[in-house]
Amino acid sequence: MRIGIDLGGTKIEGILLADDGVVVEKLRVDTPAENYEATVAAVCRVVGSLQPSAGEACKVGIGTPGALTMNTEVMKNCNSICLNGKPLKKDIEDQLNYEVIIENDANCFALSEACYGAGKNMATVFGVILGTGTGGGLVINKKLHTGPNRIAGEWGHNSIPDSVRKLIDSDRQCYCERDNCIETVLSGRGLKQSHLERTGNSLEAIEIAALAGSGDEPSRTSIDVYSQQLARCLSTAINIFDPEMIVLGGGLSNIQSLYETVPKYMEGFVFTDVILTKLSAPTFGDASGALGAACLWPID
Repeated sequence: MRIGIDLGGTKIEGILLADDGVVVEKLRVDTPAENYEATVAAVCRVVGSLQPSAGEACKVGIGTPGALTMNTEVMKNCNSICLNGKPLKKDIEDQLNYEVIIENDANCFALSEACYGAGKNMATVFGVILGTGTGGGLVINKKLHTGPNRIAGEWGHNSIPDSVRKLIDSDRQCYCERDNCIETVLSGRGLKQSHLERTGNSLEAIEIAALAGSGDEPSRTSIDVYSQQLARCLSTAINIFDPEMIVLGGGLSNIQSLYETVPKYMEGFVFTDVILTKLSAPTFGDASGALGAACLWPID
């Protein structure tokens, strides 16, 4: 068995995962508000509570919204800012007295879907997060591929294709301080801004999607334009590493029309006459973080 921990901004969820993908036990606690030491202690308590049910020492994987820096092994880009600049991996290992693996939540999402979810029968799976940000993870033969810079799959900070730039009114600055990253268009706030530019109405992405589902024509048009933008951005990913399946996650993955319209809008942008890459909704949703974290350790 393996233990997976999803360390979020508001909750810490831990699971005990059997080798066949069955969740044997689950535990959820609140994340201590902006208190680093208390957060480390809470993670270790969750691990300690799950270990006895396994009857043996389990390997532990932890998913976080941020990532480890290359040289100093401290955390960066975390929504829970108390984690930034801290040696989270080392501090947890010091308390547990054994090694853990830490990865960002997009990679954990991709792993969960590739190992046990929508992509379980696929050799190559690209997991895409469409939510507050736009992240991604690449899994090959059930193993996470991160690359020497630990950034494989981070397509959200590539520049949008010129064909997408034509679908927005003006340049958009990303929080990474560059203009026109894919995230500025495909994240929730990207959809919100596109709708505002088109209609003059400031609505959240979830509101736009709901109105589109009820037949509101301006919102339906905004979702259709979003589908075109998503298709053209995903086409660049297919042209680079040609995955068998792309699985969408995050809040915007709940827009059901994407799974019908996006493959159609890819035509003419993917460098092939017949597009065989499948586009899928996620299997696990909110459960993917802890499940994918457990999958960071391969089955012995």
